[in-house]
Amino acid sequence: MSKNSLLSLGSMGSIEKDTGSSCSCLASARNRFKKLWRDSCDFARKALEMGRKDPRKAVYALKMGFALALVSLLILWEMPIEDVSQYSIWAILTVIVMFEFSIGATFIKGFNRGLGTFSAGILAFLFAGLSILAGPWEKIVIVISFFITGYCASYLRLYPTMAPYDYGFRVFVLTFCILMVAGNRNGGYVLAILTRLVLIALGACTCFVINICVYPIWSGDDLHRLVVNNFKELATSLEGCVNGYLRSANYERTSSRFMDQASSDQMYLGYKSVIESASREQTLLGFALWEPPHGRYRKLHYPWRTYVKASNAVRHCAYTVMALHGCIMSEIQAPPEKRRVFRGELQQVSAEGARVLRELGIKIEKMEKLGGFKNILDQAHEAAEQLQRKIDHRSFLLVNSESWEVGSLRKDLEELDDPPQHHLGLKCLSETSIYAQKPLARLPDKDSLPKQNVRRLVPWPSSFCLVESDGVLVRDDEAKTYESASALSLATFASLLIEFVARLQIVVDCFEELSEEAGFIDPDVVVLTECGGLWTRLVRSLRFKK
Repeated sequence: MSKNSLLSLGSMGSIEKDTGSSCSCLASARNRFKKLWRDSCDFARKALEMGRKDPRKAVYALKMGFALALVSLLILWEMPIEDVSQYSIWAILTVIVMFEFSIGATFIKGFNRGLGTFSAGILAFLFAGLSILAGPWEKIVIVISFFITGYCASYLRLYPTMAPYDYGFRVFVLTFCILMVAGNRNGGYVLAILTRLVLIALGACTCFVINICVYPIWSGDDLHRLVVNNFKELATSLEGCVNGYLRSANYERTSSRFMDQASSDQMYLGYKSVIESASREQTLLGFALWEPPHGRYRKLHYPWRTYVKASNAVRHCAYTVMALHGCIMSEIQAPPEKRRVFRGELQQVSAEGARVLRELGIKIEKMEKLGGFKNILDQAHEAAEQLQRKIDHRSFLLVNSESWEVGSLRKDLEELDDPPQHHLGLKCLSETSIYAQKPLARLPDKDSLPKQNVRRLVPWPSSFCLVESDGVLVRDDEAKTYESASALSLATFASLLIEFVARLQIVVDCFEELSEEAGFIDPDVVVLTECGGLWTRLVRSLRFKK
């Protein structure tokens, strides 16, 4: 074969390789474009879903666009002050920075920006006059003023008490620097400072007017709904934990998805939302304290902190529900037949506890006092007492009763000159007659026990076996220990449920404090005063006549 033919074949091969690589590049680009298109469609779908779930977010976006469009009209300003259109960006930036989702957040941002801008304006006036008096040292005075301002503001904002005003310090430094630079460039400090302050005030007023007058969004309403939701979520989680425990709802502990299964339960999501709502409550509380009286919250200095206090009491109960869920997730579980013995009492306590939480949640939602529910905890306390009596009567099911001893602990200790370190327990009435003939057993000395090296390969209680055969060792002592521990887990669950009922008293006390401070209405008192206008009273009178 000639040299030219070989060259032609080589060029054809290189062309084929280039063609293949270009095709692969096109394929990868097409795949990336498809993925980008799918992600865009998915993002648009989620954005629409967000607007459907909470229409206030769409309204907030519309209000923001309307405020920017309104302030941007300053660009068309020509007379009588021509500098207004030139510096209109200050008003636009103020709207962008200050306009927040809720009115309380807007007030906080407005206060920080107003305080920072006003302080920066005063300080700029002072240093501007000082720089003019300095004559040829004007620029040096300006540089020194930048250093002093930046140092003082940066140091003070690190103080813990000044944390809420961090944004104000940033605005202060930024505004001061811009005012000094603009005044030095134009040679007119007074006009530059006054023009910018007026435009910032105009942008702030635009934010306040539009945010308050057009579909106002109040942080107090969000805090009110969040507290009510915490009551309801915890009630649902409590019932779910007790029902799941009585159903013996064990998770697949051999599965690697054990925690995923536990965290996907509704009972877990219920108390988890209550516990994790603390940070959001504090944020909403900071916003609500700045909001003026409005709607149903017309009382001056409305007790928003008491709302958070009531929610903290509910969160205190939520930790007990989390411990109940931990009993379901534990490795040592009580037998189902022992759970069925206490089924009725456990369900009654959970039902009454959930009822109390739901009743209080509904009362807060309607802003009503307890009224006829003054003794709202009576049934819950009675159910807890019934469970305690059942535990006393059937306590032999919760411990290894074979190791109990009959006798008076105090009497035995008085008769012994050297009381032992181990104490003998008292036998319950239901088991006294069964083991009354058993002699008192003493524990062997610690030195007399055989010493052996034990290597545990797997976690207890999986280290023993109950199969009797020639080649298998039966560990009866560990079997009894595990049986006793599994029964004690049921006692732990029952005691936690009783503890939950005891903690409900704190929730009721916080609710009564909130109802008094917030001025909730008494449902037992009939309000005879008519509210509304002339047309509303006319319609009510016609309905009354019918």
